Amino acid sequence: MAISEFEIKRYKKIVNHYIESHRPEPHIRNQVDLSFRIENQSVIIFEIREVWNQPGKKMESPIAKATYVKKTNSWKLYWQRADLKWHRYEPTPEVKTIEVFLAVLEKDEYGCFWG
Repeated sequence: MAISEFEIKRYKKIVNHYIESHRPEPHIRNQVDLSFRIENQSVIIFEIREVWNQPGKKMESPIAKATYVKKTNSWKLYWQRADLKWHRYEPTPEVKTIEVFLAVLEKDEYGCFWG
């Protein structure tokens, strides 16, 4: 595994802080919310919504993914298109830190992440 347990804890803390500052108001979180997970070397940020006309059933819609590449000590950035495949984020395809990934996500220069 390319990311150590110490680094995973650090990344969780940083990303969790970002997510908490961008979550919707508490009274609508049962309808729409924001979360993340770490899978292998990737941090995936996604939206959680109720499935239309299926109350109580939730679905996740991916927003962004950053994958750590140990060889280059950098993060590759991705967004998910309508074809449901991850595509490199061309304005900024690679960054050096998870903090810069979150800054790119926040800026969303081409409207790929937040629309």
